[in-house]
Amino acid sequence: MSNSSFTSATQTDYASNTSTFNEHGWVVQIRKTLEEQFEEDNNEIPVSIFSVPTTLLHANPHAYTPQQVALGPYHHWRQELYEMERYKTAAAKRTMKHLQCFNNFQEIVDQIHVMESRIRACYHKYLNLKGETLAWMMAIDVAFLLEFLEVYARKDGKLLSRVTSRLTSNLVDAEGRKSAHIAILRDILMLENQIPLFLLRKMLEFELGSLEAADDMLLSMLRGLSIELYPFKTPEELPKLLIEDSAHVLDFFYRLLMPKAFRTSQITEGDESYGENEEEEEINIDEESQSNVMRFFNVIWKGLSKLNIHPVRFFKALLNSKLLKVLFKLPWNIITKLPVLNLLKEPIENIFTREDKEDLKPENDSVVRPPLIEELTIPSVTVLSKAGVCFVPNDGGICSTQFDVKTRTLSLPRVNLDVNAGIIMRNMVAYESCNASGPLVFTRYTEFMNGIVDTEKDAKLLREKGIILNRLKSDEEAANLWNGMSRSVKLTKVPFLDEVVEDVNKYYNGRWKVKAEKCIRGYVYGSWRILTVLACIVLLGLMVLQTVCSVYTCHRVIQQYANPDSSADQP
Repeated sequence: MSNSSFTSATQTDYASNTSTFNEHGWVVQIRKTLEEQFEEDNNEIPVSIFSVPTTLLHANPHAYTPQQVALGPYHHWRQELYEMERYKTAAAKRTMKHLQCFNNFQEIVDQIHVMESRIRACYHKYLNLKGETLAWMMAIDVAFLLEFLEVYARKDGKLLSRVTSRLTSNLVDAEGRKSAHIAILRDILMLENQIPLFLLRKMLEFELGSLEAADDMLLSMLRGLSIELYPFKTPEELPKLLIEDSAHVLDFFYRLLMPKAFRTSQITEGDESYGENEEEEEINIDEESQSNVMRFFNVIWKGLSKLNIHPVRFFKALLNSKLLKVLFKLPWNIITKLPVLNLLKEPIENIFTREDKEDLKPENDSVVRPPLIEELTIPSVTVLSKAGVCFVPNDGGICSTQFDVKTRTLSLPRVNLDVNAGIIMRNMVAYESCNASGPLVFTRYTEFMNGIVDTEKDAKLLREKGIILNRLKSDEEAANLWNGMSRSVKLTKVPFLDEVVEDVNKYYNGRWKVKAEKCIRGYVYGSWRILTVLACIVLLGLMVLQTVCSVYTCHRVIQQYANPDSSADQP
């Protein structure tokens, strides 16, 4: 498409959208919203149902777009979802049978119409709908959603006889095993598909006669739903206050994940400042370079070993000597106290710690590098396991993630991965990015898991440790789930997770093996020129030693190192 045609098409779309927009209705609605006082209080109702941020939506549109049913106004007019409307109206008819206080469904709609301003205040987008249309839409969707959720209240042993008669039999069965049921479960937890929870409470209040009974029933429903869908362990007892505080079903799940007291404790001043958070370089040794270097040294050593010259035999005897073997077994602090080797202590330690010192910068450095949004810098599970880190599961949720330096134990929450887990976690990340006033705690947790899980081997190890309960087809799918999680929409600091990352990196980078790998990578694998120079120096030294030994008799010294026992037996 040419630029001119694209421009004309854009202008046509804009003109059509402008022509269909009801300006008078918009003015009337704004005037009504500003003048009307809410019955409950005069406080502003916070927005709780948002549009998914564009940066997240483009990464995986399927995870945020309903595929079976539209709940609420955002996706109500999509033609591919119209098939579910007949199931919604059937649910509304069955609801009327249990509402003895109303003669027809219109009376329910009128009760919801009274709360129109409160409903509109919950949505981030402007709803270009008439009040009566919005009330009918909400009444039918609430009836459908409640009928769907009652399946999970039945699992708790409540309303057994009545729930069976109200099931949408063409969609679900007593165990919820049909494919359409699974697809609807995903749609219910999508951010743009939420319905204000106070509408569900009001409908149950009409049916059960009191708000207290309605809250008990709704809490039972949502707890059963969380047992089915919640990726982490659902607490045994949930406070009824959780129903009053939650804005919608997705918000209920988010509050299960992070209680209000915990979220408040993570809010720190200047959480957007990253002057003290410097990136640490991850140990990634190129396997191809490593194999080439080892092959290079093997060829040289095999070639020299075939030569029957005095210097080669001398070095062989020296490497096999008892003195050198004993020296290698001594700890580093004892070796550095020996008369000659104590002079080499400082140069060797400077070589090993050079990279760590270069990473440190003074506090008043004008150049500040923010941490990467894409992925936290932390070694993977397999790398940490080889370094001696133990992985232990816990049932405390993401709040209990911690690293014990003394026991080298990384404690991680159990997480249940199934076909719904990825979509639920993505929408929770989207909701947190739109609604959270403090740091993005859950988003930071997904980035943490993305950092330590790189391959299917990492996912397999966590599964064997009981941290990942994998209901997917393979460990590779579990690894892809974490690696495919959307990135954060903004930089944030989460104290307890940042401390875990810092402690793990500090432990890992403090090991001598890791420092040696850094040294090898920096001074050997990274430069073939240095290898060439070293090879030339070694060969030149061998030639000089060969020349010296051809003039002077060195074979006695070589025999003495090669056969120390035989020389001791001689008189």
